[in-house]
Amino acid sequence: TEVNSFSPSVPISPSSMINQYKFEDGPEIRDLFITVDDPESHITAIETFITYRVVTKTTRGEFDSSEYEVRRRYQDFLWLKSKLEEAHPTLIIPPLPEKFIMKGMVERFSDEFIETRRKALHKFLNRIADHPTLTFNEDFKIFLTAQAWELSSHKKQGPGLLSRMGQTVRAVASSVRGAVKNRPEMFTEMNNYMETFSQKINLLDKIAHRIYKEERDYFNEMKEYGPIHTLWSASEEDIADSLKGIASCIERCCRATEKRMAGLSEHLLPILHEYVLYSEILMGVLKRRDQIQGELDSKVDALANKKTEKDLFSEEIGKLEDKVERANNALKADWDRWKQNMQWDMRSTFTNVAENNLRYYEECLATWESFLTSQTVDLHVDEDSEDRP
Repeated sequence: TEVNSFSPSVPISPSSMINQYKFEDGPEIRDLFITVDDPESHITAIETFITYRVVTKTTRGEFDSSEYEVRRRYQDFLWLKSKLEEAHPTLIIPPLPEKFIMKGMVERFSDEFIETRRKALHKFLNRIADHPTLTFNEDFKIFLTAQAWELSSHKKQGPGLLSRMGQTVRAVASSVRGAVKNRPEMFTEMNNYMETFSQKINLLDKIAHRIYKEERDYFNEMKEYGPIHTLWSASEEDIADSLKGIASCIERCCRATEKRMAGLSEHLLPILHEYVLYSEILMGVLKRRDQIQGELDSKVDALANKKTEKDLFSEEIGKLEDKVERANNALKADWDRWKQNMQWDMRSTFTNVAENNLRYYEECLATWESFLTSQTVDLHVDEDSEDRP
């Protein structure tokens, strides 16, 4: 679904203009740079956890300094994501890596697990920094700049229990109302698109994991063949050189296979899984938009059935109409942005995989062709020597 957030048919109010942005003007000059690095293990009597250094460099006037360095653990990133969702319910908040990312492939707290998570956390913060609205969120600024004790104090200032219960009750009430009666066609198309996208990206994710597993099994099996041929050469004097040559070829192909596997685990698998998480996030965003729409619809129905208090209901409906409009405009603009990023990510990822596959097969082919050519030359030399008197 192609959505134009600046279509003349879409009403734009001053309160919703902050969520509008164009792509045709080209990328803006970046003024916020974030790096996540230097993981450290912390072992206490209660738990074991990892913290990461978050370094921020900026030229923005609202920051008191041009550079900050703080340490954050995974729970802090979870807090930031929940605050962004709370403040911007119809914006697409980037996904965080799961508690146990790529479960079954790497062990928790292994170097590979920590590095995979570090990259995902780095991407999470930079996606927020590049977002035209999320980048100016106050909780995001505090996350980047506050020392550990300051952040802990700020977390305690969140909504109280009664407020959270009220939000939950409203969400449940909205969800049981059934289908939204007056949902614009554009959002029905978005919902259909995401249902199809979710099925396809989950299927791609499963296929990619199966390919990686098969590649790993092939690699483990091939690793045994090189030494076998080397041992074999010790008992076959006449073909010892050829057997050693085969062992060398297998070893080179083994290294090429290992490099190919690294490309899959570092580039293809994380991107596909990120968009599996994105599909869940987007379905949640669409549901939250429907809940806001449903709240407006119920008030309109209530007004139609009420003979008194019409002024009070009319005022509430006016506020809800504004809320729905802001939610719609925010989501439409973010939808365009997300689709462009998704298409670029998918194109670059699969192009990278294709190029890596070409290099892999070319390297293995060249290895075996070189070996076979050398064997052909040796054979001709032997035949010539036998023909001489």
